[in-house]
Amino acid sequence: MGTIVSLHAHPDDESIATGGTLARAADAGHRVVLVFATRGELGEPVPGVLAEGEQLTLRRTAEVYESARVLGAGRVEFLGYTDSGMIGEATNDVPWCFWQADVEQAARRLATILTEESPDVLTIYDDNGGYGHPDHIQVHRVGKRAAELAGVPVVAQGTMNRDLMGRAMALAKELGVDVPGGAADEPGQDAEEAGPPEVDRSTFGKPEAELTHVVDTTTVLDRKRASMLAHGSQIGPDHFMASMPPEAFAYIFGTEWFIVEPPLGPDAPALFAELFQPAAELAGR
Repeated sequence: MGTIVSLHAHPDDESIATGGTLARAADAGHRVVLVFATRGELGEPVPGVLAEGEQLTLRRTAEVYESARVLGAGRVEFLGYTDSGMIGEATNDVPWCFWQADVEQAARRLATILTEESPDVLTIYDDNGGYGHPDHIQVHRVGKRAAELAGVPVVAQGTMNRDLMGRAMALAKELGVDVPGGAADEPGQDAEEAGPPEVDRSTFGKPEAELTHVVDTTTVLDRKRASMLAHGSQIGPDHFMASMPPEAFAYIFGTEWFIVEPPLGPDAPALFAELFQPAAELAGR
């Protein structure tokens, strides 16, 4: 049995980014550990989802534990920082938010957990945090340093396949489906018409050529979706990820993409070799 530790910025990130990988690891008998930098205090709750006086922080914490149950995680930890909010917001400057955390200090907090667990694999995000969120970028920095401190053999940077997303958007447009996108990426297109401005498709994820490994999640898509829906304060029934037809959901979420920096060599942990497939092999099929 191996161990995989998955570091995330906020509750629900684990479902969207690595839910399939973690479910497959748990199904194979491996230990799954979730670590969150924050409790997602600044998330925007689905209108009407919170009871009068209910704190979003407490709701999101409870949602994490339900998601962990669905995915088969055996341990959940929080590093104790607060949500920094989107890039450029005044909340980025709050001294105790994750974006303002000293990387070395935060890495040592995480390294304590890593030393206890001795994981074969640590998952983090790519150097742009997937789409430029300050807390996601900080996950990359803190995770890499903590892995060095604790001697983790494999660090897998979770990201999105930018080219696949482009193909999906083009297909949706061709079929007349209105899909939320990113900031304007066509000449003359209004950013508000293209989708939320904080998600710029020109910097969303990484180009396919930079991706080194994939995890096939098609056998656990029901669990991945259930994990997402456990975060009901953020992903309501009308959310595009919740209402997506099964075929579209499988197209987008049937693989989880990673960047693993060399060298790995022939002594890569068995857990890694079992779950992570070289991206070049997938492209060649």
